[in-house]
This record gives sequence, structure tokens and C-alpha cells, in this order.
Amino acid sequence: MLIYALVAGVLFGLYFSLVGIGLNLVFGVMRIVNLAHGDFLMLGAFVAFGIVTLAGIDPLFAVPLAFVVFLLVGVLLYWVLVPRLQGSVNPEMLSIILFFGLSQVIEAITTIFSGTSERSIQSRLLGTVFSTIKVKLFGGKPGPAGPVHIFGQGFPAPWVIAAGTSLLAIALVYVYLYRTRMGTLTRAVMSRRDEALATGIDVDRISAAAFGIGLGLAAVAGVFAPFMFGSVTPAFGADATVTSFAIVVLGSLGNPLGTALGGVVYGVCYMMVQTYLSSWADLLPYVLLIFILLLRPSGLLGRRVRVA
Repeated sequence: MLIYALVAGVLFGLYFSLVGIGLNLVFGVMRIVNLAHGDFLMLGAFVAFGIVTLAGIDPLFAVPLAFVVFLLVGVLLYWVLVPRLQGSVNPEMLSIILFFGLSQVIEAITTIFSGTSERSIQSRLLGTVFSTIKVKLFGGKPGPAGPVHIFGQGFPAPWVIAAGTSLLAIALVYVYLYRTRMGTLTRAVMSRRDEALATGIDVDRISAAAFGIGLGLAAVAGVFAPFMFGSVTPAFGADATVTSFAIVVLGSLGNPLGTALGGVVYGVCYMMVQTYLSSWADLLPYVLLIFILLLRPSGLLGRRVRVA
């Protein structure tokens, strides 16, 4: 059981990194608190439900669709909402109020159109993809999709695919931030927004791109949510937001790549609690938030900042 919990914890931890990295990117660039983050994750799951029920397409194809759609939605939302916040006296506090209201609106509208029942989906393609990769790497014959064996323990193929997708997303975020001109400008805005503005950087354009990417990553995480948690409801967004904040604070606020470490630590803790104290699992994000804020407010990879 210990080996199962540890390996499953790493798989879930990589997925949780994808859950939180968009939220941390948005906070790092704009210093606004997006309390609707989990609701966009929930909407990503409903995109997957939609293409399965309406078009009969495997939900795996919802990954690029959800990213592109919510990238555009994020850019649009930025230009509609955020510039007004940035011009206020206390943008961080107002962002909490604004995005809390947006979260309630999204959940209410989704509930009106879809109801409150739990929804789950299946994917044959996820298992087929993993089976094909395994044959290419290790040989053998293609077979029916089954559990993936790691250290003698069997795990659902969607968990492994979700973890692999998360690793790819984290790598692409790294490439974006450290190997592209837009990423360099993004890191400049994250470091000193006022100085970046003074040097002529188009801060609004950089921020709009970051906001769009953040929502796109949340939607991609949402596509895998039914496979990781079994089912999703419109109320799933609120819990996902709390989990995202726990992961972000654990890694360090404003450091998107620190979210990867925070996600893995959270995932291992989550599976250990699920395995040995399952009745306490729902308390984990709140306990971790309190624990890390009391002992290390800057997060695991955060640095102390001296205020002059």
C-alpha cells in the first residue's frame, strides 16, 4: 500500500501541478487573485463532456480544443475586466471580490443548463495511446487497454496520460518563460511591473497573454478531472480553487515553476491521506494552507524579501 500511495501520489502530484500552474502564472504577472480559477477548470471538464455527448468524439481531443477556446476567453476577459482593476487603489482586494462574483455566476449558469448531477466519461483512446507508446518503447504486441504497472502496482492509464500531459505543459511553460522573447518580457513584468512599464514594455499585451494561457492550462486540467476524480459537478470549481491555492502557496506565490514542486508534495500527501486516513482527505488543502502559511509563508521555493 505504501508503494502504491507514493507512486499514485507522484502521478496525482504532476496532475495537481497542471491544476495550479495557471493560477500562479496569473498571480505572478498581474498580482490579482483569480477565485474563479477552479470554475474554468470545471468548464474544461464540461467541454470534454460536450464533445463526447454531442459529437461522439473521444474526450482526449478536448485537450487542444479546451486550451485554444479558453486562451481566447482569457484574453477577452482580461481586456474587459483587468485594466479597470489595475487602475484602482487596491487591485488585489478588488480582484478577490470581482472573481468571487464571476465564480458564482459561472457555477450558477452551468447548474441552470446542466443540473447538479455528477457527470463522468470514459476514453478508449487514452488507454490505446498508452498501449501504443509502451509497444514503441519496449516492444511486444498491442493489446487491450488495461492498468499500467509501475513497481508491481497497477494504475489506470488515464492517470499516467494526465501526468505525462502535465509534464509536457510544465515543460512548455518553462520554454515560454525562458526561451522566448514574450517569456522574457513576461518575467520582466513578474519581477517589477512598474519598471517594465517605464521601459516601454507593453504590459497589457503581456498580461493578456498570461491570463489567457493561465485559463487555457486550467481548462486542460479540467479535461482530465473526470478521470482523476471519477466525476465532476458544477460545484467542483470551488473545491478546485482551494486545492489550486494550496498547491500555489506550497510551491511559492508568483513562481509558476515552483508549482511543480508544490503539486508533487501535495499529491503525495493527498494519496497518503486517502490511503490511510480517507475520512480526513477533504481537510488536506486547508490544513496544508494553514501549515505552510504559519511555518513558511514564502513557500518551499520562495525567498524572503526585505522591505525597505
